[in-house]
Amino acid sequence: MDITRSTLNGVQIIEVKGRLTADCAENYKQTLTDIIAKNNRLVIDLAKLEYIDSTGLGAMVYILQQTLDNGGELKIARLQGKSRIVFDITKAYKIFDIFDTVEEAVAAALKNK
Repeated sequence: MDITRSTLNGVQIIEVKGRLTADCAENYKQTLTDIIAKNNRLVIDLAKLEYIDSTGLGAMVYILQQTLDNGGELKIARLQGKSRIVFDITKAYKIFDIFDTVEEAVAAALKNK
């Protein structure tokens, strides 16, 4: 798993590439926890996420809770392929705000500012 960071209109864009699985979930949680401490408005771009397992999904739920506990916003953008299937099967789409584009997700993250 690789994580790339950028900023759009003051919102942190986190691009996750590769696989988010048990072997890298702790690293994901630590990296994003550090980011939340500096900027609690996040968009996680999953266009290049190849696979996510239950531990990876649990790490995403953990980061969502950390973001909300810090008064922030977390939005998901460009979820597709096998990763979307995992979100559908587990009904994770009920707890995450998911958008087709990064720009839509950023606009939503800024709405509650």
